Amino acid sequence: MDIVFLFYEGMTALDAIGPHEILCRLPGAKVFRAAAASGKVRTDSGLELIAEYSLADVSHADVLVVPGAGSGASLSEYPNVLAWLRKLHECATWTTSVCTGSLILGAAGILSGLQATSHWAALDRLPRWGAKPVNERIVEDGKVITAAGVSAGIDMALTLAAKIAGQRFAESMQLGIEYDPKPPFDVGSPEKANPAILEALRIRMTASFEAEPT
Repeated sequence: MDIVFLFYEGMTALDAIGPHEILCRLPGAKVFRAAAASGKVRTDSGLELIAEYSLADVSHADVLVVPGAGSGASLSEYPNVLAWLRKLHECATWTTSVCTGSLILGAAGILSGLQATSHWAALDRLPRWGAKPVNERIVEDGKVITAAGVSAGIDMALTLAAKIAGQRFAESMQLGIEYDPKPPFDVGSPEKANPAILEALRIRMTASFEAEPT
């Protein structure tokens, strides 16, 4: 089973690392980390990851994983990346995204007519690519699974692991990584957040999104 992660400059590390921790352990998994050019990729937090493969090296995926970015970048300025995503999506059993990775799938034309989710601050951008935004942590439509912001990537990977290898395997993975969240603050969604904090963050994130090409 070929599991392919798209890596690119400015991506959010946890969007990829969370699902990677689970999906790399699927029975028979072969993981490919691919970027426009092989080598180091600097994430939006300054962490450097390694893409061992270039896009030209990878022409098949059973599972495709597209992480998001703090800027909400759609990679519209890289048509070669979008064309590569479309090609892999055609043969993939599952195409997935985390956070604003759904904007990248949208820009590639993969979400047209489909229900999808994204980071709460980016949900209103999905319709520009013909997607139907759904304010849920995980949204499945056909062979496409999209996850909401950053941490939801772990939920997506566990959901996918259950579909591929069975619920018992997925439960063992959840137990193995001790994924039993008890956050110190109950503010993990806009509905729960202090309005002042929510508005300040919304303004900051919207400004970041507007800075990227569309």
